[in-house]
Amino acid sequence: MKVCRECNVEKPLSEFYKQLTMADGHLNKCKPCVKARVNQHRLENLDRIQEYDRKRGMEPKRVAARKEYIQTEAGKAARKRGSENYRKKHPMKYAANVIVNNYIRDGKLIKPSNCSVCNSDHLIDAHHDDYTKPLVVRWLCRKCHAFWHKFNEPIYE
Repeated sequence: MKVCRECNVEKPLSEFYKQLTMADGHLNKCKPCVKARVNQHRLENLDRIQEYDRKRGMEPKRVAARKEYIQTEAGKAARKRGSENYRKKHPMKYAANVIVNNYIRDGKLIKPSNCSVCNSDHLIDAHHDDYTKPLVVRWLCRKCHAFWHKFNEPIYE
């Protein structure tokens, strides 16, 4: 048993992270207190931490590891599970995307080469303001598309 320095509650050692530099081999704050402190720190420093996460995710060794993993059976299974979960969680979005892709494939809908907002020609997506109207789309680059979703909520009904 050990008393947490944060909440002053006596808890079993299994409720404390291991810390070999401590006398008893466990951190002096319990797991829930550490998690709360980490979450609070993340909220207070969100912009800086998100920028760090983005840079870290694009390190060459991490990009290479992701590419290598997706070629393994476990990676293929994980990608398949992710696709299935997305379809179940967002059936309207998925249906709208399938309809747009089918229309593009059949030549009934022409995908422009530039973003309708910033005129960029990099990674153009079909954006739906209203998923109940799957063929009413705006063509946005990934940056403008992400920006729109950050400040707006699409219509599902």
